[in-house]
Amino acid sequence: MNSPFDNNQALTTADIAHGETVEAERRLPSVGGAQAAKEPQKAPHFDPLFATGEAQDLRTRWDSIQTAFVDEPRKSVESADNLVAATIKRLAEIFADERSKLEAQWGRGDNVSTEDLRVALQRYRSFFTRLLSV
Repeated sequence: MNSPFDNNQALTTADIAHGETVEAERRLPSVGGAQAAKEPQKAPHFDPLFATGEAQDLRTRWDSIQTAFVDEPRKSVESADNLVAATIKRLAEIFADERSKLEAQWGRGDNVSTEDLRVALQRYRSFFTRLLSV
């Protein structure tokens, strides 16, 4: 199986942060206000972001990087950065693909069910919550 993480071209987190594909920043309005602060928080449910095979490949590669640290610490840190960058890039591709599928349905005039949109929003919320977790 050819994994998207097998690309030999080094990608760093700095490349992603300064990439040309990054859209201009948008100011997001505050959501919920004081009411949201009063409501009890539910334990979040997190759906997997990657297919099982991709996730296992990432774990295997991480284990290899971590093991190599003893002998080559600098190379391990560089490899870790490359793996994180490739993972972020792949994750962006997954979300972009899902968005494209919804937009294709809208473009054809197909009705996208509220349930499909709810599932998509939940996936974004799940990911966003994990990004901000402590």
